[in-house]
Amino acid sequence: MSKVPEITIWFWVIKILCTTVGESFADFINDALGVGLVATAMIFTAVSAVVLAVQIRQRSYVPALYWLTVVLMSITGTLYTDILTDQAAVPLGISSAVFSAMLAVVFGIWFTRERTLSIHSIISLPREAFYWLAVLVTFALGTALGDWTLELTGWGPGISILLPLVLIGIVSALWRFGANPVLAFWTAYILTRPLGANIGDWLGLAPDEGGVGLGTLTTSIIFLAAILATVVYLSISKADVVPDVPEQASPPAAPARRRAALGMLAAVAAATIVLLAYTNSLPHTSAAAEKSTTPSCGPGTTALTQSEAQSAAQAHFAASNIQEFRTITTDTLALVQKGNQTQASTRITDLETSWDENQRTLNAADCAVWNYIDKQIDAVLSAVRSHSPNPATEQKALNTLLTTLGGA
Repeated sequence: MSKVPEITIWFWVIKILCTTVGESFADFINDALGVGLVATAMIFTAVSAVVLAVQIRQRSYVPALYWLTVVLMSITGTLYTDILTDQAAVPLGISSAVFSAMLAVVFGIWFTRERTLSIHSIISLPREAFYWLAVLVTFALGTALGDWTLELTGWGPGISILLPLVLIGIVSALWRFGANPVLAFWTAYILTRPLGANIGDWLGLAPDEGGVGLGTLTTSIIFLAAILATVVYLSISKADVVPDVPEQASPPAAPARRRAALGMLAAVAAATIVLLAYTNSLPHTSAAAEKSTTPSCGPGTTALTQSEAQSAAQAHFAASNIQEFRTITTDTLALVQKGNQTQASTRITDLETSWDENQRTLNAADCAVWNYIDKQIDAVLSAVRSHSPNPATEQKALNTLLTTLGGA
């Protein structure tokens, strides 16, 4: 029997819910565990492997187990991309290209061996193995593409929802028109990842960052509850169970329609690239588009001046932490001044890692100062990791941070 659900509207609803959880819950768990991205990814890789092993042992589609596997794959794939971006300082464009190549390899081997990439054909162990590997890679790829889009455009979390939503609508219309159903399915499947991630960011980020302000934990709980309710409904109604005796397949679209749909899909892809290139050429602050896990200090918090933040940091933060941050910032500034951009990007990752590792302690010591410096570090990371770095912008951001840290 088929090991996957029927492709109904419920499939896409719960898929988007899962991708939103993958974004918000990955951010929350990484922060809550406090063990770093790599260790968190290793934990979820192990958990995903165990659940996947149970899923593969099933003889038919079990909604709760199948969608639990999807949720874990979503979280794990997100963490893999975040490791490349935040730990290894790999540009998002390169990550997108790497994961695209990986997906092409998976699809190529899968099709060469099984002669089909259809989700309706998951009835054997090899096909199921290829399917889940493709799912994991699509989550990592979707994360990279979504974050890269935000980096290129500088769009806020609300407006960023529109692009993947419109593209999914176009793909659906082309499928109705006569596009290859397998190509349409996997294209939409990839696009649901940035859509869900953008929804998660919009709901989780603070209002002053363009979000609703629910926080990553609340957003995760809401969407996990929605997934649970949907899974319970599907388990009872069997609305997404593939019939034992499939209905007579509808005849394929005429070759002319299929070719026309493929051409239109290529035109949409080209138009999207032109839109992103044009938006990237406009002045914008990419730091506003980066994912943020900045906690809110609550109502009544007053804005700080730089001198106030500097004094409060010296008074409330551990001297060893301040010295470490100052040293890394000074080293990065020296590398930028020497024109050594590669080593500067590597060195500034040390600052990001140390800052994240000490987040809980520093935030508890003085939330307002933590938020103030966190925004300055975001500006530094954005400037140093830019695809077209501007030395003047980099040095300005680094010197501003260094002044706050008392090192100017």
